[in-house]
Amino acid sequence: MFTGIVEELGTVEAVEDQGDAIRLTIRAATVLEDAGLGDSIAVNGCCLTVVSTGSTTEDGPADLWTADVMQETLDKTSLHGVAPGDRVNLERAVTVEKRLGGHIVQGHVDGVGTVVSRTPSEHWEVVEIAMPPELSRYLVDKGSITVDGVSLTVVAAGEDRFTVSLIPETLARTTLGFRRTGDRVNLETDVIAKHVERLLAGGYLERLRGGTEGQDL
Repeated sequence: MFTGIVEELGTVEAVEDQGDAIRLTIRAATVLEDAGLGDSIAVNGCCLTVVSTGSTTEDGPADLWTADVMQETLDKTSLHGVAPGDRVNLERAVTVEKRLGGHIVQGHVDGVGTVVSRTPSEHWEVVEIAMPPELSRYLVDKGSITVDGVSLTVVAAGEDRFTVSLIPETLARTTLGFRRTGDRVNLETDVIAKHVERLLAGGYLERLRGGTEGQDL
């Protein structure tokens, strides 16, 4: 689990085509301070597993790590087409003693959006993002959305797009600072909204009422 608070911008060093998967090598610093094999690191909001760590020098500290990205992930996320030199948002999995600074993020991308427009102002920038229409039911004004692994608050939720306001800190420390119109971004909606929808679709309220006859709900 993650919080959507990006810890650092990493750089893609290599992309190895394995036919039905790719092996991704990323240069980083902060997220490697305590990373071990099998640990989870979110890359642009996608939960990936560390399969190796290393350094460009024999006696230097680890500054590279690799992850295998299967075809399903490539088909469903913006990691398809990632290339050496690309910057990526990185976040380690949350620990129990860490503050939940953003919101509950699973690292499971629900769909890919597209940057439609950017409107800068003196102290923030409003970004409009088009999304798959089937995700709109999980968005509400002032609700949470994860964009490229960044926990954000929805300003206005529409049927096939939404807007967010980005403060200078977000613009400076994440990929959202240099995403251009037409760029693809990973989207993860609020998992709580998805659970509520499943409960309601499964007749949860009806069963609850049936088990509490004569009681006020």
